[in-house]
Amino acid sequence: MSGPPTTTAHCGSISSVPDSSGRGSQPDGLPEPFGLPNGEIPSAPSPLLPGWGLGEVALGILLAQFLGAVVGIAVSAAAGWTTTEEIPMWGVALLQLPLWAGWIVAVVVAGRKGNGVRRDFGFTARLSDVPVGAGIGVLLQLVVLPLLYLPILQLLNQTSDDLSEPARKLADRADSPVSWILLLLIVGVGAPVVEELFYRGLLMRSLVKKGLPGWLSVLLTAGVFAAMHLEPLQFVGLFVFGAVAGALALRTGRLGPAIAAHVGFNVTTVIVLWVSSS
Repeated sequence: MSGPPTTTAHCGSISSVPDSSGRGSQPDGLPEPFGLPNGEIPSAPSPLLPGWGLGEVALGILLAQFLGAVVGIAVSAAAGWTTTEEIPMWGVALLQLPLWAGWIVAVVVAGRKGNGVRRDFGFTARLSDVPVGAGIGVLLQLVVLPLLYLPILQLLNQTSDDLSEPARKLADRADSPVSWILLLLIVGVGAPVVEELFYRGLLMRSLVKKGLPGWLSVLLTAGVFAAMHLEPLQFVGLFVFGAVAGALALRTGRLGPAIAAHVGFNVTTVIVLWVSSS
């Protein structure tokens, strides 16, 4: 769940010889896109080539949609909600859990086929990732995307109100301090961690592992990330954010900067919405 205040409230091929465990031995060095320019390796490579890939990505997407649909129908029926506008903030938070669960299960399954979530998907961070990543996220939210959307809105004969409508609809459910805290936890904590782990972790590295160039893997992942939000007008903004987050993950070999950027990006949205509603 990502989006700006003006939008919404997201190597080459490796050959190997199978070892006794059935998995290939890792070639010397980390795949080029995840290395640093001076040859330093951000995370020490494992001696085994991971056995995960796009199959786990498909599993995560399908499982998330299935669990989300089943739980959504069951909870809505029990609570008597007939439209999405009737769902309170606690319901929004509750209905995010099965979606996240599907993605997390896929990541965990993939990690068990390889060398673990931390090593295979760069699920690590440094202290410096926080200010750098968060600063980039805030800059994108407050400066880059508003400028980017000026010609787009004119071309499409849309307004900034049209662009911010999904975010405002979500914020309208926050009718108490507890609701605002829930909103902050959903978009400022849960979404950044889970989405970066699935998209910039599992999906992007699966593409690189398939032999796609790093830059193409970043762009394809950003496209999937933006499309999965199902917000056509916000697609460009989400794509740009996804590309920046992917570049951070690719350049550092860690998800820490991308997660921090996602937090800064989304929390800025919440703060702007809160101030405008006060």
